[in-house]
Amino acid sequence: MTTSSARPVLMFDSGIGGLTVLREARVLMPERRLVYVADDAAFPYGGWEEGRLRERIVSLFADLIAKHDPQIAVIACNTASTLVLADLRSAFPDTPFVGTVPAIKPAAERTRSGLISVLATPGTVKRQYTRDLIGEWAAKVHVRLVGSERLAGLAETYMREGFVGEQAVRDEILPCFIEQDGLRTDIVVLACTHYPFLVNRMRKTAPWPVDWIDPAEAIARRALSLLPQNARADALPSEPDIACFTSGKPDPAIQRLMQGFGLRVL
Repeated sequence: MTTSSARPVLMFDSGIGGLTVLREARVLMPERRLVYVADDAAFPYGGWEEGRLRERIVSLFADLIAKHDPQIAVIACNTASTLVLADLRSAFPDTPFVGTVPAIKPAAERTRSGLISVLATPGTVKRQYTRDLIGEWAAKVHVRLVGSERLAGLAETYMREGFVGEQAVRDEILPCFIEQDGLRTDIVVLACTHYPFLVNRMRKTAPWPVDWIDPAEAIARRALSLLPQNARADALPSEPDIACFTSGKPDPAIQRLMQGFGLRVL
């Protein structure tokens, strides 16, 4: 039987965006073994009909939990979390799940102008879950929801090839910036784990400076808080961290990227 300390932390995303969360998890829990799963065969999730995508992800997790027996599963994807987190918790009650939802509450608490934008995929923007967060935590501020069709793909291209055109990034983020009654947007919530890979490009091409909220560290901290604290801080996992792709065949650039993150591609 697998011992508790040897059971991995599983991180799931549609592509490589969850690596932003994995990067923070490595800092906070170096003694934990990590399994990264990219559902690249279905990327991007934005074009999927909701019912089919929900069924796909729940079915995938039946296999993933049976194969890897994780201590905890982190859904490092806003689109998947806002759609299927409740279903996963219901289907697999013995596995704790940590989701990724738009950081609307901290944005509403920090804004000085009262104008914030949530930059997300179209799926996250249209989800009732997102609107409920706004109603609960940001009723007194103006929230603009911006659904980008292209940014997640641009982030994948950037991490694979090392370059994306600045104008392409600018075009996607421009709707986030509004001026109203002499006030300007001062916070943009990055509501897709892919987007922090492009944040330097965003800063460079933005019409004016804003705070960009990246939830990766908060997600990793939440995961750590739910784990049993029985591993020695100076211990290292006896098995390597691994990356799995539902396509079964990531291209060489993505394999190199995963190796750069210390992951062995299976």
